Amino acid sequence: MEFQKGTPEQQEIIETIARTTGTRLDNNSAISIKYISVMATRRIVKFAFDYARANGRRKITAVHKANIMKFSDGLFLATAHEVAKEYPEIQFEDRIVDNMCMQLVQKPEQYDMLVLPNLYGDIISDLSAGLIGGLGVAPGANIGSQYAVFEPVHGSAPKYAGQNKVNPMAMMFSGVLMLRHLGEKEAANRLEKAIAQVIAEGKNVTYDLKLRPDDPTAVGTSQVADAVIEKLLRL
Repeated sequence: MEFQKGTPEQQEIIETIARTTGTRLDNNSAISIKYISVMATRRIVKFAFDYARANGRRKITAVHKANIMKFSDGLFLATAHEVAKEYPEIQFEDRIVDNMCMQLVQKPEQYDMLVLPNLYGDIISDLSAGLIGGLGVAPGANIGSQYAVFEPVHGSAPKYAGQNKVNPMAMMFSGVLMLRHLGEKEAANRLEKAIAQVIAEGKNVTYDLKLRPDDPTAVGTSQVADAVIEKLLRL
């Protein structure tokens, strides 16, 4: 929840903080209030453990800043530890978010699944995408209790529409996640394997997967799709 500088609401928040804590903030301040609830934390952490159990994942790492934000992130961490007790077969650990960034760069092989509050997840998802080739190969899934939406992490990128230039693999990998969500595991595995084969060959890939973005051997969006379809037909 945010409060813009110079608004009555911002001034009321400043007065409330001064009255309850004895600290008066500068009037020329914008204010954000971060709140973390037990309910929402249990929901996301249980989802992570249920996903791990259903997909054969062995370890979950909770990422936080509880060393500084002892009450908000501290609540997230404490709740995550409580949920972890319900899944004794899955290893559980935690990392401070800044250390997690370093760990992912230095030793990504030591981590399996991460569960994080929203802001940290937004940042680390891009870091993780960079480790595997960029946003062009990073899928996304928004899964609720009734509905689910699957899309690339990079969004729609309308400025590239119709140019036959950008990497379609993030959308394809999002399709892999959707197929798994629907219980179509064999189809998901086939599609994932076909895309992986195209990447491994390195021939029919877009500019972002080349050593240099101006590499003349880079192909377009539709050519990548054709190459993946060709691999699918052989599986």
